[in-house]
Amino acid sequence: MKIRHWSAGILAVAMLSGCSHTPERGAPKVTYVPGTRADLNDSESAKKKLYAQYTQWKGAKYRIGGLSRKGIDCSGFVYVTFKSQFGMVLPRSTERQAELGKSISKSQLRTGDLVFFRTGGSVRHVGVYLERGRFLHASTSLGVMISGLEEDYWKSAYWKSRRIEA
Repeated sequence: MKIRHWSAGILAVAMLSGCSHTPERGAPKVTYVPGTRADLNDSESAKKKLYAQYTQWKGAKYRIGGLSRKGIDCSGFVYVTFKSQFGMVLPRSTERQAELGKSISKSQLRTGDLVFFRTGGSVRHVGVYLERGRFLHASTSLGVMISGLEEDYWKSAYWKSRRIEA
């Protein structure tokens, strides 16, 4: 009986955290998959890769902790996208991803930058900037999709942006 209560407590904490996972230890860093490193400075190439990722993942349902097309969360989607499309292995958690690279203003956004949102309490959300005010992400309600930074919800929840420099 005690195990059942303990398990329910762990599940409740995980559900409340949204895309916010327990951070890994040590300073956040990017590692590279040998032979697959792509240049994020090439905006056209980065756009093609991100739109290809969207085509493959469009509509994949949101699932906290998920890393497959059967279910994925926001930081997992960013993790999988950067690994498969750019050969870059990022930290798995939103908190650690939010510490990577350098801080940039919303007006400086370019394809491949990470955009972060405060979606309630301590819950954070992350997506990848595409172009023209649009970003790619795993939405809790609609799964993998493209949204606009100027949509009321995202505009009010916007927190910060980070550029990962390869």
